[in-house]
Amino acid sequence: MKIENTQSQMRKGVLEYCILSIIKREEAYPGDIIDEMKSAGLQLLEGTLYPLLNRLKNAEILSYRWVESNSGPPRKYFRLTDKGEEFYGLLESTWNELSKGVNTVARKTEAIQINKTEEAKSI
Repeated sequence: MKIENTQSQMRKGVLEYCILSIIKREEAYPGDIIDEMKSAGLQLLEGTLYPLLNRLKNAEILSYRWVESNSGPPRKYFRLTDKGEEFYGLLESTWNELSKGVNTVARKTEAIQINKTEEAKSI
C-alpha cells in the first residue's frame, strides 16, 4: 500500500472545511485562498480549487461577486450563503468531534508506546 494515497485522501477530507473556514471570515478571491493554504503548509492547486468552488456554488453553499481589478480582468470573490453558513456549522461540529476522537486515540497509543519503552529500559 502506498502512503501517498492515504495522505492524499486525508488531505481531501479536510480541504473543503479549510477553504470554507477561510471564506467564512470574509469573502475571498481564489488566489488568496491558495496563498493562505500554502502558508499553512497545505498545498492546494488551482486545478483542485476551482472545481471545488464551482461545486459549492452549484450547491448554493457559496455565492460570488465580480470586483473590478486595477491590474487585470475582474475577480470573483466568494462568500458563504445562508445555506453555506448552516453547512459550515455542520462541518465544524463534525471536524471538532472527529479531531477530538482522533487525538484521544493517538494520545492513548502514544502513552502505551512510552510505557512499553520505559518497561523495556527497566528490564
